[in-house]
Amino acid sequence: MRDLGDYDYVIAGAGAAGCVLANRLSADPGKRVLLLEAGGRDNWIWIHIPVGYLFCIGNPRTDWCYRTEPEPGLGGRSLLYARGRVLGGSTSINAMIYMRGQARDYDDWAELTGDPGWSWDSVLPLFKRHQDHFDGASEFHGAGGEWRVERQRLRWDLLDRFAEAAQQAGIAPSADFNCGDNTGVGGFVVNQRRGVRWNASKAFLRPARRRPNLTVLTGATIDHVLLDGREARGLALRLGGEPCRAGARIETVLAAGAIGSPGILERSGIGAGARLQALGIAVAHDLPGVGANLQDHLQLRTVFKVDGIATLNQQANSLLGKARMGLEYALFRRGPLTMAPSQLGVFARSSNAVDSPDLEFHVQPLSLDKFGDPLHRFPAFTASVCDLRPRSRGSVHIRSADAAEPPAIAPCYLSDPADRLKAARALRLAREIAAQPALAPYNPREVMPGPAAQSDEELAEAAGRVGTTIFHPVGSCAMGRDDDPQAVTDPQLRVRGIGRLRVVDASVMPTITSGNTSSPTIMIAERAAELMLAEQGAG
Repeated sequence: MRDLGDYDYVIAGAGAAGCVLANRLSADPGKRVLLLEAGGRDNWIWIHIPVGYLFCIGNPRTDWCYRTEPEPGLGGRSLLYARGRVLGGSTSINAMIYMRGQARDYDDWAELTGDPGWSWDSVLPLFKRHQDHFDGASEFHGAGGEWRVERQRLRWDLLDRFAEAAQQAGIAPSADFNCGDNTGVGGFVVNQRRGVRWNASKAFLRPARRRPNLTVLTGATIDHVLLDGREARGLALRLGGEPCRAGARIETVLAAGAIGSPGILERSGIGAGARLQALGIAVAHDLPGVGANLQDHLQLRTVFKVDGIATLNQQANSLLGKARMGLEYALFRRGPLTMAPSQLGVFARSSNAVDSPDLEFHVQPLSLDKFGDPLHRFPAFTASVCDLRPRSRGSVHIRSADAAEPPAIAPCYLSDPADRLKAARALRLAREIAAQPALAPYNPREVMPGPAAQSDEELAEAAGRVGTTIFHPVGSCAMGRDDDPQAVTDPQLRVRGIGRLRVVDASVMPTITSGNTSSPTIMIAERAAELMLAEQGAG
């Protein structure tokens, strides 16, 4: 086994969290930091052109290309489950939408963990610390940080009409979804810089890579944590197929995401004892919550044909339209090639009994049958809606001790009856907005899931036919109180029962945030680095 030497910190995964940790921990020139990434460099052009997510998702060059188990709630379908496999992780292939969620999300974390440091008032300064907001510094936003946030560089008349229709349906306009209350309809802001994707690698890793005390290795597949009794001492990995060892003097940090981190723990003998024994893995620490509590946002794609208004369907299906889009981007870094997957957002309540928005719409001036398919030949728009706070819980577990074998991912969408009822209400709200006067001149006609579904049960079944992941897995190494038998990590993100081992990524979220999950993950890493550095200072 090749010995890569000893470092103060060894980090598994160069995604959103790993890039932040590498930056913050290596800021001390006296500490040596090793960052390991299974994928390659983020130097492919389609990573940086925003619409390039179409070529990155489902491509093994940039994506792990996982698939779920057949999902009973989705009629037995197995879904593509994209996770970034490249420097920057999923921030190199995602929707680029900057979204923090709601203040209540973090106040709930503080309650669930018993740690007020996770409350909204406590985490807001962390969000602001690394932010570079287009409007500059304010009560809710930061300026001069690494994480650039800008308005999108295009507009569509159709989306303006949809926003008017949402207001006619009783949903107020919102100028900013990131102030703790994201109620309303408005444009999404994005992690871009002048029409180019701004991923975690550019933001946090690139400025730190010239530090001599930071080493970044790509093509590194993590086998397991090296344990000395109940203490982590580094990682066993494969580098270009060669078995290697990397030692950690202070801490080993797993930042491999909600799919990767629980897998590393299980291969290390940390997880549900009976499950590990059945795979022939010696149990180092029986921790039953590893891989459990998986949560995700299931999006329900509603599609409406329209007449007499421009959509991307017409433009993208025309040679002249494609040429015009390419020229507009090349000359001005504007237009459809700068598009995030969604430009307009709507946050609404599924019923009057709900005290804050529990539905999120991603509205697009385009339509297709499913991700990866060509755009429809007819003009149409899509209003995808997801349940922000699903009750359904799934799992992710390894199938064997072999790190090359994909895990079993079972999100268990719509397995809770409350989620099925909410799905029906979400589809009804999409229809209600489409029926408002602002859209009437364009004669919207429902194509997906189709007007035949009317009852709650029919709509829930329709949701199972059109539902798909929006790629927000969290919760599989959830933090919690010491008396919570399912908590994998404590409120400081230390793995319970194992010394010198921390998990820092979306897997530690006890409950999913009410919106896109990328920027909350960066905040988690910001707090983790603060905690880790404070512990060293105290020592």
